[in-house]
Amino acid sequence: MLYAGFMSAVPPSFAQPHEPLGGTEILQLGTREEEPCLRADAARNRARLLDAAARLVREHGAANLTMEAVATAAQVGKGTVFRRFGDRTGLLAALLDHSARQMQAAFISGPPPLGPGAPPAERLKAFGLAQLRHVHEQLDLHLAAQPEAARRFSHPALRALGAHVTLLVRQAVPGADSDLLALTLLGHLDPALVYHLTRQCGMPLERLEAAWTDLVERLTATPRDTDT
Repeated sequence: MLYAGFMSAVPPSFAQPHEPLGGTEILQLGTREEEPCLRADAARNRARLLDAAARLVREHGAANLTMEAVATAAQVGKGTVFRRFGDRTGLLAALLDHSARQMQAAFISGPPPLGPGAPPAERLKAFGLAQLRHVHEQLDLHLAAQPEAARRFSHPALRALGAHVTLLVRQAVPGADSDLLALTLLGHLDPALVYHLTRQCGMPLERLEAAWTDLVERLTATPRDTDT
């Protein structure tokens, strides 16, 4: 979704309207420098640094996050942080990538309705609500790590979300232009828009959630259950 460190040189095209999407493809996130077989001690150190950075972001905001502060909080030398993440942009990328992986695990293999097992329209509703809360909780981080507009939609995390929403729209509304509808729906969840509506306009998150549910219901023609 958000940072230049993850961008591929030549972004793949969207799937064609009836081209099947592989579930395993959605999970392909990570920086170029991240090795799948990190030594156990290196993996523990990386996790400790990310935990420290996440704590600092929660306490002081992403704008105030520095490599020096992370090193101090994690009780390591500043050089360790630079060797692991390269620079502040790489650190922010790693933080948001870690968060994105957790979100993906929830909608790929978690319990329904967010995970498999519920009707596609219900999964779509649950996805949007979960993503809105996810973005709202880490809004400063999302904004700080957001790339230039020309590269935003080629980011692997946003492509993963797009693939998931495209598949659900394709299942819920057969025959629709699922690719473009998915991008339209994802626009409702954009961190910059969430920031504008909640912080600049003072709109409660609950209103955005209600609007998402209404949007999905109108798109899929699935009225909400008033008994629940």
